[in-house]
Amino acid sequence: MLNIITLGDEQLRKHSILVPDLNGTVHTLIEQMFESLREYKGIGLAAVQVGSLYRLFITEVGGDKPRVFVNPEILETSLEQASYEEGCLSIPGVEADVLRPQRVRVQAWNEKGRPFTLDAEDLLARVVQHEFDHLNGVLFIDRIDPKKRERLVRQYYTAAPL
Repeated sequence: MLNIITLGDEQLRKHSILVPDLNGTVHTLIEQMFESLREYKGIGLAAVQVGSLYRLFITEVGGDKPRVFVNPEILETSLEQASYEEGCLSIPGVEADVLRPQRVRVQAWNEKGRPFTLDAEDLLARVVQHEFDHLNGVLFIDRIDPKKRERLVRQYYTAAPL
């Protein structure tokens, strides 16, 4: 199982790089990410959250199969938006309502290196956008009101074990 990097680690603010090819190292990373995701009871995890700067994330949303997104690109987002309380394995204990498009079209490679396009909506669309943000050094708290973000971050650091 992999350790999850948490708020304050500079790695979370870095832009991830393209996965050049799906070799054994990347396959092992994907397997370990799924183990960690399940252990921490999450529904999405980006490689950057476990210390790898590859453009790669996984999802395991209830009602959908486990998915791997290698070198993803968001092609379209809907005009309709919805607010939903998000959390993040990298900021445990912090949740906030985030406004995001309800639907997205994403293109990526799967774990076998095959390209695919997915039209996602509702919770899966939200998880795709959340994890995609991680690949660009963006956290969900960056998408909320600055005053609320400041309060939540202060609360996180006050509650976080030293």
